[in-house]
Order: sequence, then C-alpha cells, then structure tokens
Amino acid sequence: MKRRETGTVKLFDKNKGAGIIKRDKGGEVYVHYSAVLCEGSDCSLKEGNRVKFTICRGPKGPQAQSVVILD
Repeated sequence: MKRRETGTVKLFDKNKGAGIIKRDKGGEVYVHYSAVLCEGSDCSLKEGNRVKFTICRGPKGPQAQSVVILD
C-alpha cells in the first residue's frame, strides 16, 4: 500500500491543467488535474492549497496521484 504524503500547491496553471506540489518532507512533485479526487463544484487546485496525495512514477518522473484538497 502506498503511503499518503502531505504538501502545499506551489503553483498550478489552469490552462495547462498541471502544476507543482511542494512536499512537506522535502522536494517537489508534478501534479496533473486528472489526479485530483473531488466531490463538489470547485475541484481545481490553487496556489497555497494544502493537499494529501500518493506518489507514482510518471513518464517524466514522480508525480502526485489520488490528490485530496485539505483546505
């Protein structure tokens, strides 16, 4: 089972649907809008959002998956 991590959205480009999460334990990870798990009308990531996620290997390196917005 993959361990959940927490972090803060460093940047997110709505037009590209992609951004960067700064991991609490250090480093950064790519995030794509399709990885966000959301129930409701506003599911887009915003700079400064606190998030919980797992890490998987993407085509260009590690990326966030199963992203849940905490605030």
